[in-house]
This record gives sequence, C-alpha cells and structure tokens, in this order.
Amino acid sequence: MTQVADMTLDELRDALAPRLAPNAAFDGWSADAVTAAADAIGADHDIARLAIPAKPVEMIDLWFAHVDREMASRLPPETLASMKIRARITALVEARLDILAPDREALRRAVAILAMPQNAARAARLGWRSADAMWRRAGDTATDYNHYTKRAMLGGIYAATIAVFLNDESEGQADTRAFLSRRIDNIMQFEKAKAKLASRTDHRFSMSRFIGRLRYTAR
Repeated sequence: MTQVADMTLDELRDALAPRLAPNAAFDGWSADAVTAAADAIGADHDIARLAIPAKPVEMIDLWFAHVDREMASRLPPETLASMKIRARITALVEARLDILAPDREALRRAVAILAMPQNAARAARLGWRSADAMWRRAGDTATDYNHYTKRAMLGGIYAATIAVFLNDESEGQADTRAFLSRRIDNIMQFEKAKAKLASRTDHRFSMSRFIGRLRYTAR
C-alpha cells in the first residue's frame, strides 16, 4: 500500500474523498473539512488542499465518485450475475443508501448546495453519472434511445429516494426501501410496456417490405 507521503495528487484525492463527508457534517463542505480529512490519514495540509481545492461542489463531486466506487466494490459482477435486472437495480441503489447512511447530515448539506440555481447543471451531471454507473453495473449495454430513457428514469427515482431517505426515521430506513421498491416497479412496468410497443411496431404493415417481397416472388 502506498504511503501517504508518496501518493500522487490523484491517489491522495481518492484517499481523502471518503473522509470528507464525516467532517462536512460539522464543518460544512469547506476548507476545514479538507484539513480534517488530511489529519485523518496523516497528509500534509497544504498538499491536501492542492489535491482538493475548497470548492463545495468539487468536494461533493469527489465524494459522490467515491460512492460510485464503493458501490461497485460491494457488488462485484459475480454477485449481480445471479440476479434478475430488477433485483440488480434495487441492490445497487440500496448499496448507495448504506454507504451514505453514516453521513446523512453531510448529504443533506450537499443536496442543499446542489439545489442552488448556479449549481443546477452540475447537479444534473452528477445525477446522470450515478444513474449511468448503476445501469452499467447492472449490465445494461443499450446504445439507442433506451440508454437515455433508462438513465433519466433511474436518475429521477434515485433523487426522489434520496429526498425520502434524508427524512426517514424508520428502523433500517424501511420507509425509504419501500418507496424505492414501488418506484422500481414503475420502471419495470414502463420497460415491459415499451417492449410490447416495440414488438407491435415491428409487425406493423410496411410498404417497403411488401414491395420487396413482390419483387423477389418465386416464379
């Protein structure tokens, strides 16, 4: 394992990212949180600030990227392979909730910052990135319009689930998990309806196919 003093800035950034949130809960997403994270791993303060400038949105971005990596670590491909797609998506979102659970206050502050008008575009990109990470981990390889509709729907569901999660005082966040289950049911129903529609479209009368068949009718 690389010693802290020998880390590149990228390695140091990744090492600091998971330690930002516990301090941001008290110090806000600020330079103080970077300093406290540096202390936690024994990093030089000045180098830590060079690795992570004290810009709230940038710090939140790094933390969310850590959540993406931790989610992937907790659910390797061999674990997901035995699940149906609905179970994969549920497991991936719930893994994120488990990772975020110890730092709900930091998440609350992060959501408030991202809700500011000047951060709307960045918030949308981060939401898309999270949804994309989950679909890719679930094995989705769509490259047509389905690629976009799936991510847009999951991004919306994830954002709504986070809103419930932040105010959920039920044991084990049972209310959040029930909410998530209902919303994922909606995705699955939509995907089934879309597949039926596509199937019907494939069998609609096509003048070009009809003419093609006439042209090559056996004599």
